[in-house]
Amino acid sequence: MRKLCIVLVIATLISSCNSKKKEDTVKTAVKDSTTVSAEKSTAAKVDVYEGLLPCADCSGIETVLKIYQGDGTMESHKFELFTVYKGKSPEKEFIEKGTFNTERGLENDPNGTIYILNWDKPAENQIYYGYYSADPQKIYMLDREKKIIKSELNYTLTLKK
Repeated sequence: MRKLCIVLVIATLISSCNSKKKEDTVKTAVKDSTTVSAEKSTAAKVDVYEGLLPCADCSGIETVLKIYQGDGTMESHKFELFTVYKGKSPEKEFIEKGTFNTERGLENDPNGTIYILNWDKPAENQIYYGYYSADPQKIYMLDREKKIIKSELNYTLTLKK
């Protein structure tokens, strides 16, 4: 009788160890696939523009603008603007995050798009970028009147592929 009890205890311990291991494996697999799906959906909805903008007192402003389209709601329209002032010692880095809104029409192109970064803040805190419908690969920094800055200097960012 005593041997039977010992065998039952050992069998119970072995089976509980195996089922826990399976359960952990299943949970990990589900978690990993969910994470991958979330990363894919986020990655599929981001546009990244890069370029070197002019600077009055440095060699240029390295700029990366990330536009997250989200799910189409205003709350999901997010941006990240990374700027590094090159040629300064030390180089100054800035990161600005916020929400954006869009408007249709850029100068003579009624189908062009204007991004209004920080649209929910006062006008002096808003930043404008826009692109022509014929060339969405190139985005222009805009002035306060939402017009392309007319200059011999390069105020454009290029879509990273």
